[in-house]
Formats: sequence, structure tokens, C-alpha cells
Amino acid sequence: MSAAADLPIASAATASSSIGRLVEEYLRVLGGERGASPHTQRAYARELREFAAWLAASEHATEAASIEHTQIRAYLGALYARGLSKASAARALAAIRSWFKWLARRRLIEQNPAALVSTPRLPKHLPRVPSIEQMNRVVDSIGNDAASWPARDRAILELLYGCGIRNAELTALDLDDIHWANEAILVRGKGQKQRYVPLGDAAAAAVRAYLQERDARLAAEAHGAALRTQALFLNLQLRGLAQGGNARLTTRSVGRIVKRIALLRGLSADVHPHTLRHAFGTHLLEEGADLRAIQELLGHERLSTTQRYTQLTTAQLAAVYDRTHPRAR
Repeated sequence: MSAAADLPIASAATASSSIGRLVEEYLRVLGGERGASPHTQRAYARELREFAAWLAASEHATEAASIEHTQIRAYLGALYARGLSKASAARALAAIRSWFKWLARRRLIEQNPAALVSTPRLPKHLPRVPSIEQMNRVVDSIGNDAASWPARDRAILELLYGCGIRNAELTALDLDDIHWANEAILVRGKGQKQRYVPLGDAAAAAVRAYLQERDARLAAEAHGAALRTQALFLNLQLRGLAQGGNARLTTRSVGRIVKRIALLRGLSADVHPHTLRHAFGTHLLEEGADLRAIQELLGHERLSTTQRYTQLTTAQLAAVYDRTHPRAR
């Protein structure tokens, strides 16, 4: 459920207020200087504009400096009253905290009231991931029955699972990001951070096979014209290319591709591109990879994030104990 469905939409009066102006200024900074991803920009814009609209509608505050932590708590209470989950409230609070930190750095407020508001306690769910055998079976069996462009879709799954990259990182890949000589790909992660991820043999073979078909499709579509695009993964109909676009595949399309293949191969209905990222980290850990190495491969800033993305079964923990503890033998 979206907060947008229940909270007042920011009016022209709100937008012209001191709070509204500061929200819009921060959003410009977020997209410019801080280089936040488009997804983060959209989410923060939604959350902060709705917070500003709530303040205006309830007449809790007219200036940023007059906002108190009790009002932020009251806003979270309003979100709960409208049926939003703790996870949704936590996302809203994260955006509000970020805005107040920026205000404090600019010395527009003396104290950060959001620092006094606790993050809603979220239930800890281990990500459910397919087994190694299931993933191998799915990736190795992609055909015309499960994919509209089998070579492309196999390369997509090979990179999502074989490299552990995010959906947005996958769709942002350009041809030049594949460093064949180094057997690696250049990935642009959150906050414009870059990292190199090894390109395994299976993924490399899948990408090469796809590139041959990609070039053939572009040549067939050109009809004598020079149609070129740096985007690695293209949509099926090459939409927009003739009009000067790049025909880049969208994250939404990747989500549909992954779900269709997963369902036809007997996996859970809740499988999505990020599930393959979970599986990447989990399976590396199961096979003995160091947690910090997995952290680097996934591009996590904190090790605690990596720990949430991985899971070990009780049997695996028992096996490690039996193998390593002196009192177990």
C-alpha cells in the first residue's frame, strides 16, 4: 500500500512554503551533487513531499526549524493509521532523517529532531533462495518455451546470478563495461559507486552468444541505416531506437522475464531479480567464500548488510561445528 493513496497531495501553497522550498532544494541536491539513483530520488521525493503536505494540512509547523521530534512521531502514527506497514514507515523516516541531516549541515536548524525518533523494529526475514541445483537447472534450461529471446534472457540470468548484481545495475550496463581481457564487468552501484565483478566462464559464454544475436537484430532492423546503441541489453522490438533512443531494457521488463522463467521451471512465485542476488551471496557462503569477499562482490558498504543477504541452514552450521570445533570430535 502506498502512502500516496492516503496522505494529502502537496498543494501549491505547500510547495511555496519554507518547508516545501527546502524539500525541493534538497531533492535537487540529491540528484545532482550526491548522485542518488533515480529510484532513490523518486522514493525520497514522494516521502518528503507527503511529509511536507501532512505538516501543512495539520498545521503542525510552518518552518523547518520549528519541527519537533514529537511531530515526526505523530506523522509515523498517521502512516500506521492509514494501514502502512512498518517497512513503509521506516522508508519514510529514512528520507526524513536524510533531509534533516542536510538541513543541519547547512545550519538551517540547530538540532536534528529526526535523530530522536527510533526506527520501527522490523521483523528479520531470511531471504528464501533457490538451491544451487535449482539455479543450475533453471539457467541451463532456458528455451523458447520460457523466453521471448532465449539468448538474451539466459545472459540476463547468468549475470544476475553469476555476478550478483542488482537489477538496475544490470540494465545500466553498456557494451564498454564488459572488460573481456580482465574477465570482469564494470558495475555502477548505488550512489554512483563503481566496482569490478568477475565475469565467470558460463556468464561470459552466455553474453557472447547474446551479442551475436544482438548484432544480427540491429543489422536486420537498420535497413541500410546506421543504428547503434551502447546499451548492452535491448528490448525485444528495439523500441525507440529508430527515433534516436537506446532501446535499453527496463528493470520492470527484467522482473517479468525472471518471474516467467522461474514459474515455468517450478520455482516459487515470489522469485524476482533480487532473489538471484540473494542466491549469489548465499551460495558463495555455502561453498566457503569469505564474508568480506562477498561484501566486496555485492558492493555493500557495511558488512551487516551482507550478513542479512546470506543464510546458512542449521545442517550447514552443524557441519562447520563438527569440522572445526575441537570438542566436536
